[in-house]
Order: sequence, then structure tokens, then C-alpha cells
Amino acid sequence: MKISDLEKQLGYSSLWEGYGDGEIADGYTSDLLSDVMGNAPDESVLITIQAHKNTVAVASLAGINAIVLCNNRPAPEEMIEAAKEEGVAVFRSSDSQFTTSWKIHDILAG
Repeated sequence: MKISDLEKQLGYSSLWEGYGDGEIADGYTSDLLSDVMGNAPDESVLITIQAHKNTVAVASLAGINAIVLCNNRPAPEEMIEAAKEEGVAVFRSSDSQFTTSWKIHDILAG
């Protein structure tokens, strides 16, 4: 799936425009950033409630192309700026982490 499918197919709100529309091959759900660094697959989307710039730094290191903040979690401006600098797309969803993970899995599974 493409990053833009998070908006187009799932209706998630992009928190900044101009992200690259790269591929998402997998997903990873976690709020523990050390877990994300050690276990998230490349070209994945991170599903989390951790809304801060460190989440973007970990995503960038782990090869994560997009972050979905669940439960309508607001993102501070420093997170958005870090995401722009690193080229990591950030979205907001009103869904829980469970529901977001399920929906993304459903699209990835075809």
C-alpha cells in the first residue's frame, strides 16, 4: 500500500502536507520506543499514542515511513517539524490502536 492510502482509504488526517508517497509493506504497534527500534520492520507504519519528536527520530532510524497517532492524540509542533525534516508522514486517527492496527492489516493483506 502507499502512504497516501492512510488518508484515501482510511480517512486518517495528515498532520503535514508534502510527505513522499512511499510504500508501506508492514505495520508495527507499540508505545515503547526501544521496542520499536529493535523490532519494527522497514517500510512500515508505526501505530502509537506516543506524540513527541523522539517518536519521529526512532521511526527514522528504524526505516518507518509513516506514523499514525491514535485516539485523536494531538501532535506538538516540534514533532511535526521533526517529521518534515526526516520525511516521515504523520497521521491522526480517532480509532484505538487495536482498531487502527486491524484496519491497516486488512488493507495490507488485500
